Amino acid sequence: MKEREDSEVVKRCLAGETDAFGEIVDRYQKVVFNAVVRMINDADDAQDVAQTVFIKAYENLNSYNPQYKFFSWLYKIAVNEGLNFIRHRKHTDELDVNTRSSDRSPEEAITESELSEPLDKAMKDLKEEYRTVIVMKHLLGLSYKEMSDLLSVPEKTIKSRLFSARQILKDRMIRAKSRM
Repeated sequence: MKEREDSEVVKRCLAGETDAFGEIVDRYQKVVFNAVVRMINDADDAQDVAQTVFIKAYENLNSYNPQYKFFSWLYKIAVNEGLNFIRHRKHTDELDVNTRSSDRSPEEAITESELSEPLDKAMKDLKEEYRTVIVMKHLLGLSYKEMSDLLSVPEKTIKSRLFSARQILKDRMIRAKSRM
């Protein structure tokens, strides 16, 4: 259902109804922001990158092929923009654990922050290629095929990177737990 709705909004935008793109932004802004912030580890920069993602999507809307999922197309733009930002950034900063969605109560946010701090640290220290596949698989729920298409690498490579990333995270989480 959502794919059909996305295709209809795209058609309306291409027909000149420019305000219709706001529906796309409303529908996907949180997921795009969350994916980008996990990739680049900075909320302020992630907001800028996410905004760029939507600008590029709007400017290139005529290149979207409706036979594919709109979200996959949009997410590929997000991944590319995130990777471009990382390549051009000269240093990395600590991930601000308070950059998550504000759909939680303050108590939930504190509890989640305490629980996720070791994971965020471990994620931040992962190589870019590992962090990207973890975000795509576990936070966005993409299939191996979708990940392969978005990153332009074979599915075997995706599976290998994901396996390695999980092993590294597991080892780091065990070490972090033993220090507590």
